[in-house]
Amino acid sequence: METKELAKNAKSATFEMAVATTDQKNQALHFIVELLKSRKNEILKANLQDIQEAEAAFLNQPMIERLSIQNSVEAICSSIEEIIKLENPVGVIFEERTHLKLKIKKMRTPIGVLAIIYESRPNVTIDCAALSIKSGNCALLRGGSEALRTNTLLTDLIQEALLKAKLPVFAVQLIKSRDRVEIKKMVRLKDTIDLIIPRGGANLHRLCLENSKIPVMSGGMGVCHLFVDEFANLAKSMDLILNAKVQRPTVCNALDTLLVHEKIANIFIPQIMNLLSKHKVTFKLDKKSYTIAKKNQCEENFELAKAKDFDTEWLSLVLNIKVVKNLELAIAHIRKYSTAHSDGILTDNEQNAQHFINSVDSAAVYVNASTRFTDGGQFGLGAEIAVSTQKLHARGPMGLTELTSYKWVVSADYASRS
Repeated sequence: METKELAKNAKSATFEMAVATTDQKNQALHFIVELLKSRKNEILKANLQDIQEAEAAFLNQPMIERLSIQNSVEAICSSIEEIIKLENPVGVIFEERTHLKLKIKKMRTPIGVLAIIYESRPNVTIDCAALSIKSGNCALLRGGSEALRTNTLLTDLIQEALLKAKLPVFAVQLIKSRDRVEIKKMVRLKDTIDLIIPRGGANLHRLCLENSKIPVMSGGMGVCHLFVDEFANLAKSMDLILNAKVQRPTVCNALDTLLVHEKIANIFIPQIMNLLSKHKVTFKLDKKSYTIAKKNQCEENFELAKAKDFDTEWLSLVLNIKVVKNLELAIAHIRKYSTAHSDGILTDNEQNAQHFINSVDSAAVYVNASTRFTDGGQFGLGAEIAVSTQKLHARGPMGLTELTSYKWVVSADYASRS
């Protein structure tokens, strides 16, 4: 089935999804969980075939890691169960007033057809489907060719659950073509698709933004920073930075650049480099931190940073380190190089913390917390459909509420305008 026809089918299903009851939508999600558990072996077999094919094609290791759901089925099920517990946002009145003769309300409504374009990560298929169903939207999914077997099986499973819950099967569909031209077709279907959500690298976002006739919710690319202030608790900062860099280095909220106040640099940089080196981290250092590393005879796993390194989302065990003179210069660096995803300060000085919060315009701004928390599940949203770094209409992890628009509901006693 061609992309245009899939989009028409999705549009036709939006009307039924918009009026689906909470019980119906939750029932569909329960069925998805049941099917994931009962067909786990089949899913893992398909996923392993995708992984083996990706390895044979010499795809990079971060891509292969994101492709695997071999140890993730239980976590995926838990995520759906969290979404089931969340309030249905559709129909919620979140603002009301009386003006003149009118009772005026704002009521949350589904956006409509969400076209989600992503690479690797078959868990995104489930996350997007579950969030779309619960928020009354329809999802048109275009996953990467490297995950086609897994995504096809998962989409078939989701559609089976929709049918069992008496919801339209076209509420979740997968574009199976491996041809990248399908993306260019998709982003021009303004009569049937309401929002484009790309999840991938800079090239994918650029393709969508430059070719789309539909609003694009762009984001997800993270050049993430932490600034270690002179007033930071250095012992506590060590474990936090280790978490931000090492726990899962291939994701968008992993740490890319560590900024260190010059007053603590001579003490702290050798300590953090020695700790991270034990976890196979390598370093790109500015001139001041390079001099400190040489002086302290740190392991030979570092080199002088090039200018482009500070623009790089590493998605691997590579970390930039730069010494800055003060808080203002840390903020200036972040303003220049950040992708407005996740940036933070480590400090026990409340005034500095508040100034950082006010000055750094990222989707998620942290004080004494790892950037790894930028995640729908960690924020209590159940899951996320994407992380937006835009300012309209949503920022940060996009959960159920962020997948709704609203309508004005106006009632009166047969009022006429004078």
